[in-house]
Amino acid sequence: MKNLKNTTIVITGQNRLVGNIHVSGAKNAALPELAATILSDKEFLLEDVPVVEDIKVMFHALENLGAKGTFTGSTVKLSLPRVTSSLVPRDIVETSRASLLILGPLLARNGFAQVSKPGGCPIGDRKFNYHLDGLSLMGAKISETTDHIEAKSQGRLKSIDYSFPHKTVTGTENLLMAATLAQGTTVLRNCALEPEVGDLIDLLQSMGAHIQGKDTETLIITGKESLNGAVHRMIPDRIAMGTYVIAGCLGENDITVENTVPEYIQSLLDILAQIGYKIEIGNNTIHPIHNGGLKPVSVETLPYPGYPTDLQAQLTMLLTQVDGVSTIKENIFNNRFQHAEQLNRMGARINVTGNEAQITGRTPLKGNTIHATDLRASAALVLGALAAQGETVIQNAYQLFRGYEDMPGKLLALGADIGVIDL
Repeated sequence: MKNLKNTTIVITGQNRLVGNIHVSGAKNAALPELAATILSDKEFLLEDVPVVEDIKVMFHALENLGAKGTFTGSTVKLSLPRVTSSLVPRDIVETSRASLLILGPLLARNGFAQVSKPGGCPIGDRKFNYHLDGLSLMGAKISETTDHIEAKSQGRLKSIDYSFPHKTVTGTENLLMAATLAQGTTVLRNCALEPEVGDLIDLLQSMGAHIQGKDTETLIITGKESLNGAVHRMIPDRIAMGTYVIAGCLGENDITVENTVPEYIQSLLDILAQIGYKIEIGNNTIHPIHNGGLKPVSVETLPYPGYPTDLQAQLTMLLTQVDGVSTIKENIFNNRFQHAEQLNRMGARINVTGNEAQITGRTPLKGNTIHATDLRASAALVLGALAAQGETVIQNAYQLFRGYEDMPGKLLALGADIGVIDL
């Protein structure tokens, strides 16, 4: 895998962006769905898989377990006839949370799994005790070291009736996958409702899993002794979708976002309408239109279908260009305003107190040298640089490539002055 750790993005802002931009498959659907291939020894064909670093990490992790296959274009052909290693080492997954999604399915199929504790974005506490609690109740013996989680089971996992104390997407996905091979009927309550969970259910059902309750908070899974392979196409990435819609709201940009499912980001579209944008919905397209004066808003992040935490940084940036004082309350992660300091270096006026940010607009932004702290913050900084006067240098920009497929290339095609430097 190419090392992007020293990647820098350079943008000269205030170019008008015009045209259509295509949304790739969902990273947050592809990660658990690649992990789900562990549950079967048969072959999979996964389509519209985004070519991003987190997916490459997961593919490499599966190869380390013994999987054979190819990742060509946006298509993954893959099979794991025999698990040849039960270890997911840290050097493979140190930049991703791929290891955590592997734990449930690997344990369910193999009876043993040793995975590195997950990496990913430094955006605050991302507890995985709900995963471990559920697997323990299913009969697994869990032990932890500083770096690893080890899980063992005697024979097949057992069914459980388990209620998640709080909404958790990866927790729901992990226990859901494990339950498909468990003995008996498992009931999972207070499950996450994100579209990526629904897409994982679609894949598992096409593999032969028996799951009831899709798109509800209660999932009922009747375990089977084995599952089949499948052909499956990823849903579009709703976070990339929302990011590009926000890009279309900046300045005099005229962007139509293609390959969309508008209801996936309805909470964002509602907020943009409150601000004063007109949202034109076409056949799988979203086209934001400037509609006169813009008004400040108050927003809080919530589990789906509420406003997504993964679009908080991008909206924060947009609100720096809206007259008046807006507020955003972050309810999901406790360290997710790191982009505020970087945007303030460009001239924004964002005051963060605890889990709430007060954004005073409209402020002109000026290019500067700034640092991307995490995946979604990096997207917000790209948006800020597009709106800013002069040149912006975004360091640590490899974060962007963890979750956005060729964002610089897509923006360049719209007329952005953007370049990528590998130092």
